[in-house]
Amino acid sequence: MKEISIEELKFLPKHSYQLIDIRDEGLREYGMIPDAIFINTDGSPDEVMAGLSGIPTEKKLIFYCEVGRKTRDLDDNFLVEARDCYSLEGGYIGYVRSLTSDEESRMEKQHRAEESIRKKFHKQLFTPFAKACKTYRLIEEGDRIAVCISGGKDSMLMAKLFQEIQRHRQCNFELTFLVMDPGYNDDNRALIESNARALGIPITVFESDIFDAVDTIDKNPCYLCARMRRGYLYSRAKALGCNKIALGHHYDDVIETILMGMLHGAHIQTMMPKLHSTNFEGMELIRPLYLVRESDICAWRDYNELHFLQCACHFTETCSTCHEDGTTSSKRLETKKLIAELKKNNPYIESNIFKSVENVNLDTLIAYKKDGVRHHFLDEY
Repeated sequence: MKEISIEELKFLPKHSYQLIDIRDEGLREYGMIPDAIFINTDGSPDEVMAGLSGIPTEKKLIFYCEVGRKTRDLDDNFLVEARDCYSLEGGYIGYVRSLTSDEESRMEKQHRAEESIRKKFHKQLFTPFAKACKTYRLIEEGDRIAVCISGGKDSMLMAKLFQEIQRHRQCNFELTFLVMDPGYNDDNRALIESNARALGIPITVFESDIFDAVDTIDKNPCYLCARMRRGYLYSRAKALGCNKIALGHHYDDVIETILMGMLHGAHIQTMMPKLHSTNFEGMELIRPLYLVRESDICAWRDYNELHFLQCACHFTETCSTCHEDGTTSSKRLETKKLIAELKKNNPYIESNIFKSVENVNLDTLIAYKKDGVRHHFLDEY
């Protein structure tokens, strides 16, 4: 299929073409190019043609995926017959990168993002961030914290909130903004770096070969990838003199993890707000977005017209940022939809799920594990 660049697209009259997003639902939820429509090119020919039937035949069809590779492979597909079809060079990531402008605009973007945290979104973002830090004692005097940035909205906002709370000077601590490149393609790496510059986040980047290591793994590569990432981050953070690493998991991640554990793992557990490392002595993991809602993070992102990395996996390019349990976008999205459906009848469903692991009644449990040892109620019955 012929390619068209973002720059060439800018010179086309908007009425002369139709942008078509062919990415999966998890990626589309994260953002689409304005005026684009979705068509499932993996569906049946009838389904695809039904999707195209409403587009005037004189319009160019410009398909885009995440980075432009999938659309280039549509050459032999029946879609391209009798239509003027193009693949958008660089895909959605290329479009996002094109939004990065000159130095003056970047300074303006940084100021707007920081000002919105202090004013418009102070109650929704900074207040729960500070509350989590205080409630769970995440930041302590003399800490050296490695703020781990994946390139997504959560970790980027976390970095800005750390900068803001440090500005208050209520506690003396140091920050290192740490980015691990596990084998990103050039577009993903460039997007992270440009967003960091635009937001005034002085990142330290180091490289690993994690993507290559898990590329040939057939069974649960996401879980292995997530565990390897954690180990590399701990190791580099400790080498840099840090005693804590901060990850960007938020409130919705917590409740989704609780529910997924019950439905898919047959156990009750949660993401902890902080953990001692078992393999790196003296190191801790903290989650300062623990009380921050994802919808508020998205609102901050959209208000400031920011576009962040979601998919970084170079061998599937369809999964969202890996969670520690190795879940991919499909399972997590399914759980997210389930919670939204339950909320229609019970507006307190989210807080009830969150609080359920704080109100465990051991007297009513059949069995539980403590330090790896299983205890059964009949042991003391």
